[in-house]
This record gives sequence, structure tokens and C-alpha cells, in this order.
Amino acid sequence: MIFLGFDTSNYTTSVGAVSQKEITNIRSLLPVEEGCRGIRQSEGVFLHTKNIAGLYSRLDIPFSEVRAVGASTRPRNVEGSYMPVFLVGEAFARGVAHTLDVPFFEFSHQDGHIMAGIISCGEESLLEEEFISVHLSGGTTEILRTRFNGCGFDNIIIGGTSDISAGQFIDRTGVYLGMRFPCGKELESLAKTASCIVKLPISSKGAYMSFSGVETKVKGLVPDTDAAVLALSVLTNVRDTLIKSLSAAIDMTNIHKILVVGGVASNSLIRQGLKKALDAKVFFASPELSCDNGAGIAALTQKSFEGLQNGTKNSNSITNQ
Repeated sequence: MIFLGFDTSNYTTSVGAVSQKEITNIRSLLPVEEGCRGIRQSEGVFLHTKNIAGLYSRLDIPFSEVRAVGASTRPRNVEGSYMPVFLVGEAFARGVAHTLDVPFFEFSHQDGHIMAGIISCGEESLLEEEFISVHLSGGTTEILRTRFNGCGFDNIIIGGTSDISAGQFIDRTGVYLGMRFPCGKELESLAKTASCIVKLPISSKGAYMSFSGVETKVKGLVPDTDAAVLALSVLTNVRDTLIKSLSAAIDMTNIHKILVVGGVASNSLIRQGLKKALDAKVFFASPELSCDNGAGIAALTQKSFEGLQNGTKNSNSITNQ
């Protein structure tokens, strides 16, 4: 049996497939003009529409074995959570489900990230217990108290950023240094060449954190600071701020298992720092599935299909022919 997942986020078109034998993820980054820090939703919709059929055609699977199709239709599982870019993946996925005469399921983009983390770190025991999940991406920094409900995840926000996300701080720093957006990988490569750092202020209260103040300071340092030193300083600041906030979340919940997902979670400095410093078992999505992907949605589709076969449903997932 094969299950398909589609995700059309702010910056990536993704098509995924899961079966008992393998996980497939095919994705394409949306191009961002040099010097810009993002794209408009209308442009994202246009680019996803151009991309999605071509990515789908690259799936090398026996389509007769597809049992269900899923898509991310909203950023998060909260009322009013909406972005136009997700309409592209949803519409295409519904069409595929209708053509193949199989059920369609919808999920949040955030739940897809969490599921991608679980299947790629090999820690499926997290589906049986409550854990802390950390969503670190270009637009989101949230600390969640998470439990799998059979089809998706029940997430309670217990911390995160009060202004810009960790990913925005990293990307804005990269743009200040002349990098193409998104800047995470290039900033990390540059940081590895630095031999020292500039100490930057940490703003954290309980499990909540702030990056707008330190971003303003970094912007002022750009003209007179070595680029590699500034890159390492920013990533070190993000790491240490997360350590402080997550330590507070552990104390608050007494939960000692943490799953970190999202594009920022692929950064090696942050990964190593959190593993070493936190009083918890820390799991990470693989670098490939830290970024936006359809594979997590495909895996959630499988779980929802199995639940449907067993006669159970969940409000986070619906089926339509």
C-alpha cells in the first residue's frame, strides 16, 4: 500500500509518498529575487501551480497501489489559520484522490512537520506518549505540548517567539550579508570558518523568546564586523536562546522528550547544542525532512487511512472522494 502527501508552503512545493518499504520526498524551492526576504502569497500560488504537476509526474510508484491521498490545507490547527498557497496543494491532491477513487485527508502544515520528524528520526514511540515538539522554520518558532490523537496531533502552545521567528532572524542576517534568501545553509557554511564570536544579548522569559532586538543590533554590526564572525555569533545566539527557553519548558511540563522539526532544525550547531545542554532526550527530523516536505503529510495520510479502516475518525482529518 502507498500513501501520497502534498504540501505547498510559503517557499516549497512538495510531493511525498510512503509505503512499508520506503519514504519518498520530491520538492522544489520557490525562487526569491536577490535582496528580497520572501515572496507574496499571490506569487507563491502561481509558482506552486507551475511546479506541482511536474513534481507529481516524477513519482516512480505503482499508482494502482495508492490507497489514500492527503494535503496540508492550513498552517496550524487553530481557528482562522489560513494561507492561500495551501489551496494549490489541496486542489491538486483532491483531484488525484478523485481520479484514483481513494479517500482524501487534510492536515495542518505543522502536523506534517511533526510527523516527518517522527518517521525520520525513527522514534515512533512518540506516537504513544506526550512530548514537547519545537517547530523551527522560516516563519514559525513555537514550543508545543504535543500528543498524537490517532490521525493528527493535539498541540498546546507553551512557548515560542513573541516577535520574529528564529528562522527570520537567520534569514535577515544572511540578506544583510548579501546572501540569497533563504539563507540558513549558506550562513551555516560561513559560520564554520569563524574563529570567534561577538556576544549578543539573549531575550528570554520563561519558554518565550524574542529576536527582534538582537536582530536590530546585528544589523548595526554588519558594516564593521567580519561576516563569518557575525554568522557564527547569530547561530550561537539562536542556539543559546533556544536552550534557555526549552529548559523552562521542561521545568514547566516535567516532560523530558523533545522533538525538533522545521528547516532551522537542520542546522548542525543548533542540533549539537540542544542535545548537549538540555535535560531531555532530544530528537531531530533528518536534514532532508527538516525542510518543508510532503512525506510527513503522506505518513499522516497512512495513519488516518488505518484509523478509517478501524472505524475511527478525528476532527483534524476529513475524507472526501
